[in-house]
Amino acid sequence: MTDVAVLGAGALGLAAARSLLAQGIRVTVLEREDGPGGLAAGLRIGGSSLEKFYHHIFRTDRRMISLIAELGLSDDLIWGRPPTALLRDGKIHRFDGPLEVLKFTPLSLAARIRLGLGVALLKAIPNPDRLANQTAADWLRRWMGDEAFTAVWQPQLVGKFGAEAEQIAMPWMWARIHDRTPALGYLRHGFQRIYDALADGVAADGGRITYGTAITGIAAQDGGVWVETEDGRQAFDAVLCTLPTRRFLQYARDLPPEYVERYTPTGDHFAAHCLVLELDRQLQPAYWVSVTDPGYPFLALVEHTNWLPTEDYGGRHLVYLGNYLPPDHPLMHASDQDVLDEFLPHLTRINPQFDRSWVTGHYVFKAPYAQPVVRVGYPDTLPPHRTPLPGVWLANMGHVYPHDRGQNYSVLLGEQVASDVLAELSAGRQPVAEPAAGVVGS
Repeated sequence: MTDVAVLGAGALGLAAARSLLAQGIRVTVLEREDGPGGLAAGLRIGGSSLEKFYHHIFRTDRRMISLIAELGLSDDLIWGRPPTALLRDGKIHRFDGPLEVLKFTPLSLAARIRLGLGVALLKAIPNPDRLANQTAADWLRRWMGDEAFTAVWQPQLVGKFGAEAEQIAMPWMWARIHDRTPALGYLRHGFQRIYDALADGVAADGGRITYGTAITGIAAQDGGVWVETEDGRQAFDAVLCTLPTRRFLQYARDLPPEYVERYTPTGDHFAAHCLVLELDRQLQPAYWVSVTDPGYPFLALVEHTNWLPTEDYGGRHLVYLGNYLPPDHPLMHASDQDVLDEFLPHLTRINPQFDRSWVTGHYVFKAPYAQPVVRVGYPDTLPPHRTPLPGVWLANMGHVYPHDRGQNYSVLLGEQVASDVLAELSAGRQPVAEPAAGVVGS
């Protein structure tokens, strides 16, 4: 029987493993963490799991919706339109539909209309190809105007990408507007249930998952592929690596120097940083608040229990204070207490009644490869899925461009690359040629 290793038990890796097993391939999944889920993994609070980094899905996430149905979880997939808003000029303004945009008083009426027309234009553009060589900043200024750009878009670009804000490619912004819906979906008691079910399915279909297993090397040798871990070496017929490209280049042996030089990332990802607060009461009324006022140490406030019932979490009110940061940012190395001391005083700017005594628990989570920095020309920086090492494939969150992350797109990519791996295994390996410039995928 053919043996394939999948490195990583996030959405992409588990979807790939599931697809390979369905075609009679023997699969081993190796995961560094102590459970499945990757960036969508959760922790137990009350009777539910809560994602360490805020998550929801959209009506356009059709593969994720169908996967939830396949796993028998559809009855717990809830849909709603919880208030999403902007914090501007010290006030929370709902900002999740045409009427809300028209009521957005920080902009003049003319600027509101122009902003709404710009959003409608992006909804109408069927694909981002014509936007490929434009930055988001230039396009948004030109089509939505300086007033809307300064008040709405620029603070969010700077908040997410810092000094890189002016370099971000417009297809990334197109994806965020074109493919998102006002209706949001969430799986009651946490998306962790999906990944637990996928992992259980892998085991039930004869696959194997080992947790707490760090990869130390990947090498194509003797007609197979060796994967080295702290516990030794294992041989496989093929390997699908879902780790960040930087990690793959670190672990893979005998890659051609020109491949390493071409695809070694430079400033490729920002890290995710989230402070999760348990409160004994509601902080403010919106579900999602994008912070566009200056001076805040976080760019998003997500009050999860303004949508999901507090009863799911033992009566607690749950608030995320989220950031995307350069890997060397001081907050990435700060103690939990220092993060609290930095963040909590700013909550009184949002609710003057807030007091630290409201906080009954807190958690700080950090993930180093959470937000690809999507500059103009980004597709040319992505390595092909089929690597120069025979039998070794690479697919990770960076490949879901123009989307920058998302469970839906990770599942789709995992299934696509699993199909490519299966086709090659069925046909027999052929010599790997270096792809032409700009070719992404298989």
